[in-house]
Amino acid sequence: MDKLKNKVAVITGGSSGIGLATAKEFIANGAKVIIFGRNKQSLDEATKELGSMSYGIQGDVNNLSDLEQLYAETKSKFGGIDIVFVNVGQGKLAPIAETSEHFFDEMISVNFKGAYFSLQKAITHLNPKASVIITTSWLNEIGFGGSSLLSASKAALRSVVRVASAELAAQEIRVNAVSPGPIGTPFWGKIGLPDDVLQGAAEAITNQTALKRFGLPEEVAKAVLFLASDDASYITGHEIAVDGGINQV
Repeated sequence: MDKLKNKVAVITGGSSGIGLATAKEFIANGAKVIIFGRNKQSLDEATKELGSMSYGIQGDVNNLSDLEQLYAETKSKFGGIDIVFVNVGQGKLAPIAETSEHFFDEMISVNFKGAYFSLQKAITHLNPKASVIITTSWLNEIGFGGSSLLSASKAALRSVVRVASAELAAQEIRVNAVSPGPIGTPFWGKIGLPDDVLQGAAEAITNQTALKRFGLPEEVAKAVLFLASDDASYITGHEIAVDGGINQV
């Protein structure tokens, strides 16, 4: 279990859900992992759980100086960065007809701007042959009611992955996306639906999934590990779906 031996990895949104599961997977494979998030208590709890191979840095992806500090501090303490997992995101829903300007700005700021600059500010700190993975979503391919901003922001990130893979190829830096389907994480419970509606939506989504269940964060983490490791050394610009076959059968 040493696919990432002596590697340094940064994970935004690393204190819960897919981010935390990926941090565990990276550490199990020999990496030092820096997790980044807004909530100090959550970061402290996560780093305690992850152990001595982890380090938490508090900050907000919407604050560019926080991102600069994240990468500068990481490089100062651990040297260059080999892996960046841009994972932070927000999943609230609202119909287009009821979307306020404030809600629009909030969603795009976190899901697109925050992710975009998480990538940009990392570039000068990346080692040659580094790997960047960005979380997109199965919703970037379908018309799921209420998800216009979530879907649009994740589709935008899919395009960024393609462009970044071209721009960074000369440095042998690979840029890919992981596209989770319905995954059982705290993210799902924060989309803004009442409990009864949420339950009905979960049942409908489960019925559309070939494997007839929600996925686990650990299952997404395995795909991220693959993209981060040398096993994926000839893969860049791609999006790997970890979605249980939703809408495929």
